Amino acid sequence: MSFPQYRLRRMRKDENLRKMIRETRLTVDNLVMPYFVRPGEKVKNPIQSMPGNYQLSIDNLLKEVKEVKELGIPAIILFGIPEKKDEMGSGAYASEGIIQKAVSAIKDDVPGIIVMTDLCLCEYTSHGHCGVVRENHQIDNDATLGLIAKTALSQAKAGADIVAPSGMMDGQVKTIRQVLDENNFTHIPIMSYSAKYASAFYGPFREAAESPPKFGDRRSYQIDPPNCEEALREVALDIEEGADIIMVKPALAYLDIIRLVKDKFNYPVAAYNVSGEFSMIKAAVEKGWLDGDKIALEVLTAIKRAGADIILTYFAKDVAKKLNY
Repeated sequence: MSFPQYRLRRMRKDENLRKMIRETRLTVDNLVMPYFVRPGEKVKNPIQSMPGNYQLSIDNLLKEVKEVKELGIPAIILFGIPEKKDEMGSGAYASEGIIQKAVSAIKDDVPGIIVMTDLCLCEYTSHGHCGVVRENHQIDNDATLGLIAKTALSQAKAGADIVAPSGMMDGQVKTIRQVLDENNFTHIPIMSYSAKYASAFYGPFREAAESPPKFGDRRSYQIDPPNCEEALREVALDIEEGADIIMVKPALAYLDIIRLVKDKFNYPVAAYNVSGEFSMIKAAVEKGWLDGDKIALEVLTAIKRAGADIILTYFAKDVAKKLNY
């Protein structure tokens, strides 16, 4: 059957009809709100390149998390900014580290929300890289695994519901799973940044987390942006090692990877709508070039349509308000 008997526009003429046959539905259940936490009290430092986002002390973080819970967003993810940094990133696995304190405070004050913890050393190292640095500025993958394991265990002991290794070190998921299981944390899932690309979209995040590398870049351990099959191999290895959720990061420039990962593995897939993706939209909105609310909904729906079950996004609160309306 073809035109004029068949007219697809018949099913678009009314908003209620459009809702009835809508193929992709974005809900607050898909959203995770990221936060940056640092030591101190009454701290709310604006992140200039990420309008509406802040470095927060724990007291102000708790206020934010309560709002997130009231909006029905099921989870947050935390990034820590320590008081001091050193070559081994010791603040990441300190029992009284900023993330450990924040997780414990949230669990006491805002029960019922899922707390994910980013598990990487770059925010804690004086050199800004995600692992142990050796001669000639080489990252020692295997020496880093022990520190990652210590960080995962300390976060789990503090009360983290999900640990999220993001350093792209070979064997990190296996190492984390082993140390968690050996210490009676078999119930803690691992959300691995499995397909994390060496992307130019991370710029604003590095301001927010105060973690730009002091030399070189991270291309020797993050995926080269033109590559696809390499990302699928990374995902396959993480699943084999025990990952419960696999992540593609960034999201917008890698929608094809999200779709391929979902179709090939049929695992829970997270996608990170990263800082640069957020900030370029905010910049266009400030210029009056775009409708921010509509664009945010369209972007996150595209990520969901590509195959993401979980979307980490700085738009989470704003979009939740629209979805709940």
